[in-house]
Amino acid sequence: MRVFKSFLVIFFISLSLNAQEFKFEAEVIDYGKVDKGSDGERVFVFKNIGDQPLIIKNIQSSCGCTVPKKPEEPIMPGKTGKIKVSYDTKRVGGFSKVITIFSNAKNARKVIKIKGIINKVISLQKEKSMLSDSKK
Repeated sequence: MRVFKSFLVIFFISLSLNAQEFKFEAEVIDYGKVDKGSDGERVFVFKNIGDQPLIIKNIQSSCGCTVPKKPEEPIMPGKTGKIKVSYDTKRVGGFSKVITIFSNAKNARKVIKIKGIINKVISLQKEKSMLSDSKK
């Protein structure tokens, strides 16, 4: 019985040493203050710091106003990957959203976040360019 337990301990240690793992440049992206209707796409960049291919199985957001896009190919050891996130900037006010990543990493569930404030008023420069475009 002791031999069996020792074998199990060694087996689990070897699995954890040879696991895939995320290393994000930033786990929270702060949009800051942005104008209503502006570009809501941001990119999370990460690196596979494990020694096996990292496969992202699924990504879920906390609401329909946030749309994440996962990489389709496995991320090889030492390589970087990107997760694109689009937020609907037509919704005025503050926001804080959670994106959950499901993968074959050592920790199968990883949470990243976006936050910011969508201004109600369109900036003067944007209005000026819209007016000059309409005169043409």
